[in-house]
Amino acid sequence: MTLPKAVLFDCDGVLADSEGLASRVVAEELTVRGWRISSAECQELFLGMSITTMLPVIEARVGPLPAGWVRDVADRIGRMVEEMLEPIPGAPAALAAVVAAGVPVAVASNSTAAELRVKLARLGMTAIFGPRVFSFEDVARPKPAPDIYLAAAAACGAAPGDCVVVEDSLLGARAGIAAGCRVLGFARETDARVLAAVGARTFTRMAELPGLLGLREDKA
Repeated sequence: MTLPKAVLFDCDGVLADSEGLASRVVAEELTVRGWRISSAECQELFLGMSITTMLPVIEARVGPLPAGWVRDVADRIGRMVEEMLEPIPGAPAALAAVVAAGVPVAVASNSTAAELRVKLARLGMTAIFGPRVFSFEDVARPKPAPDIYLAAAAACGAAPGDCVVVEDSLLGARAGIAAGCRVLGFARETDARVLAAVGARTFTRMAELPGLLGLREDKA
């Protein structure tokens, strides 16, 4: 298998086991405002969305949100991330294998830039990605538009068709496909059939990733 020219990683649910933390905060905020929703329901509804995409859905249910609500929620999530965030099992080793093979890497997330910085710092991955870190605030349109993966590919000096995107959400997989990348769908929070339906090749353990990229096969 030919190695990709770059590997473009989503963050939440791919590198960072953060979806549950963020969903807990958002669910608590919405419940206070009259929308009784569990963290599991919140995660299922908003998985992969940027906060700007979430807002119309939320305001249609609870009414206009106060000024500063997005910032306050992001701050709460950031504090929880700093204290509790753990990596997705196997993700650090898989990322290290890609880097050791000399393949450029980037991260592209529908998180805010501030949240993304905190997450990567907590996971010890800041230096690995360097300047090749993209939030939805860095592009005109968030996922599922292709903008963020086009920007990430360009930062790696690679054509999108030569890149592999690693995603766990339907929105993210659609973004990678729309950008012209090959997409590997990590079926941990999203049903593998949903990811496969949009053209992603699915897998269930991060230990499988190096082999899927044409690197060593990890049997652990």
